[in-house]
This record gives sequence, structure tokens and C-alpha cells, in this order.
Amino acid sequence: MKNNNWIPIVLIFFYSLSNQAQTKKWTIEECVNYALVHNISIQQSDLDNQVAVIDKKGAIGNFLPSINANGSHSWNIGLNQNITTGLLENQTTQFTSMGLNAGIDIYKGMQNQNRLRRANLSIIAAQYRLSKMKDDVSLNVANAFLQILFNKENIKVQNEQLTNNEKQLKRTQELVNVGSAPRGDLLDLKATVAADKQKVINAENTFLISKLSLAQLLQLDNFGEFDIADMDNNASQSATMLLSPEVIYAKAKEERVELKIANTNLAIAEKDIVIAKGAHQPTLSGFYGFNSRISYADIPTFNGNVYTGMRSPLPFFTQFNDNKGHNFGLQLSVPILNGFSIRNNIARTKVSYERSKIALNQSELDLERNVYTAFTDAQGASKAYESSVAALDARNEAFNYAQEKYNVGMMNAFDFNQAQTLFANAQSEVLRTKYDFIFKVKVIEFYFGIPIIQK
Repeated sequence: MKNNNWIPIVLIFFYSLSNQAQTKKWTIEECVNYALVHNISIQQSDLDNQVAVIDKKGAIGNFLPSINANGSHSWNIGLNQNITTGLLENQTTQFTSMGLNAGIDIYKGMQNQNRLRRANLSIIAAQYRLSKMKDDVSLNVANAFLQILFNKENIKVQNEQLTNNEKQLKRTQELVNVGSAPRGDLLDLKATVAADKQKVINAENTFLISKLSLAQLLQLDNFGEFDIADMDNNASQSATMLLSPEVIYAKAKEERVELKIANTNLAIAEKDIVIAKGAHQPTLSGFYGFNSRISYADIPTFNGNVYTGMRSPLPFFTQFNDNKGHNFGLQLSVPILNGFSIRNNIARTKVSYERSKIALNQSELDLERNVYTAFTDAQGASKAYESSVAALDARNEAFNYAQEKYNVGMMNAFDFNQAQTLFANAQSEVLRTKYDFIFKVKVIEFYFGIPIIQK
């Protein structure tokens, strides 16, 4: 009989691996880093960056000569002119011809040079757009992560309220049974417990939806097992909040890529004007061609004017060498009238340049507005959090006082439940304002150039 003592060990090992996989909790750093690699929007921006690099290779290719080879092989049947001897012959024969052509731009109104400069600017603009997309995704992931933390803590608050009311319901049931409390208090508590259970269900659903939203941002397939790790979420003041909005905006103008994108687009539009104007100038190009031909037909021979017979064609490479030819030269093209196409193209590029200038001004205004709005929102979130904490302290004292009165029979169940509900609402409000404050501080730090995730 075989020894199978190893089977339980293997099963325990695989169960341990499976359990670890299911209980993996993602940190905010892991979420952001994963999204930066797998997010669809970032992948699309990266493809745009690759296209810009390919366009640069095309611009470099404009400086290289164009070289093309050609060849043909034909069968001639009947009376045809021998392309080698020039004589008319009534026969079936074959001919081979081949050639090589090359051309290069010598001067083209500096268009090739300016197209290369434009391609370099396009790469820079694509890199800025990719950087902005990464920043936007990082902000969205951080916001979604904090939303999950809020929903998770809110479930604890709602469960705690449900537990307290269930205990109160049990105690009131005992008092009603001995006649020490009216039945109306019991009915009120039953309705309250039912409402609390509904709040717990709603909180759990909201928590699951928030996890789903973050999982979709990360492009996770198996989001059913996705969960996040708790983090240090103290709502502490940031040193950035001690600065003025003017200082933050000045730093944002240096750090943020929105203005860099707009400035690069303006430089691209300026290059487009120069390229369009280059079409007004003459172009000079050089060309070179090589060709040769081979005939497979027999060649007639003559002694003076007397036909003496036919002989076999010369060897392939002998004909190739004897029949080869070269042509080369320069070609000058001067634009005179082209249906106003060059002039209209210049006019269009100038309009695009003006649009880029307006877009740059708009980007500066948008950045200024966003910074001032973010600063105001962060200040408001800080005050709202401080107020909610003070309100929670007051509600906590009020609840403790109400509980003491209820325990000695000086408060009915309805009023006590009201005090408990207000206390739970205050707890939820503290959680909401805390995570709102944490996120809005991250936004203002983001404009100041501080990364969402510190390395």
C-alpha cells in the first residue's frame, strides 16, 4: 500500500496559497502603481506617444535619399523589334530589363528641417499628455481609495448603532413583559431596529459599489476578491495649507503639465506656419538612374550585307555590361501659381496658431481658477471637519446624558432613540468630512508639485 501522508500537507499548502490570494489587501501605493500600468486611458496616451516617435522617424527619413529598383521580364510573340539589336523579328523571344533610380532633396525651403523640429515638439507634447493622464488617474484612484475607507468605517458606525438598538429592544421587551414599560416603546424600538438594518444594508451596498469602482479603475477582472488595506488616515494639517494661493499658483505654473502642453502646442503651431511658408520657396533635388537590358533571342550575323545565319545571344552578364546606361542630374521646381493652395495653407496655420494662443491663455486661467478653488475647498473642508468633531463631542455628551436618564426611567424610548440617532449621524458626518478633507488636501498638494503617492 502506498504512503499518502504527503496529501494533507499538499492540500494545506495550496489552501494556504489560496487563502493568501483571497485575503490580499491592496495599499494605496499598490493601487496607484498598478493603475499607472494597466489603466486603459494611460495605455491609450502611451500609444499616442509611440505614434509621435514613429512620426519623428518619418521626419528623419525625409533627409535620406529615395532609392527604388525595378525589373521586368517579357515574352514577345510574332513580329517584334528586338530591343537589343533594333531589328524586326518574327519569333517568340524573351527580354529582361532592370534599373535603379535614386533621388534626394537638396533644398526644399527648410521644410524637412522644420518638420523634424516639429516632430520633436510633438514627442514632448505627447509625453506631457501622458504625464497629465497619469496624474489624473492617480487622483481618481486616491479619491476612490479614500471613499472605500469612509464606507468601511461607516459600516462599523451603522452596525454599532444596530447592536445598541437591538440590546435596547431586548431590554425593553423584558420591561414590557413585567409591565414596567409601555408597549408603545417596544413598537418604536422594533421600527428603529428595522430602519437600522436597512441602513446597514445600504452602507454595505455603497461599500461594495465603491470597491467595484476602484477595481474598474485598476482594470481588475476578479474584483469580487478585491479589498484594500487600512492606512494612516489622520486628518492632519498640511504645510502647503499655510501658504497663500498666490504662492501655490506660482509653483503650479512651474510644475503642472497643463501649461507645458499648451506652450508646446503653441510652438508646434508656430512650426506649422514656418513649414507652410517654406512651400513658397524653390525646391532643388538631385536624381540618378541606372538601367540595362538583356535579350534571349538569337542574333543574325552578316558578312558585309550578306546574311550568314543566326548565332546564340551573348551571355547574360556580357549583355548586362554592354547595354547598361546611367542618367543623373538636378531638377529645379519654382512655385508660381498653385490655385492659392500654398497661400491658403499658410492662412490656415496662422488661424491654428491663434487658437493655440487662446488655448494657452485659457489654460492659465483654468489653472488659476482650479488652484484657488482647491485652496478654498481645502480650507472649507478643514473647518467642516473641525465643526463635525466639535458636534460629535457635544452629541456624545448628550447621548451619555440621555442614556443615564433612560436607565432611571426619566426618558422614554422614542426620545432616547432620537438622541442615539443624532449621535450616530454625528459619527458619520465626522467620517465624511475627515476623508473629504484628506482628499482635498492631497489635491492642493498635487498642484504644489507634491506627488499623490510619496516615494
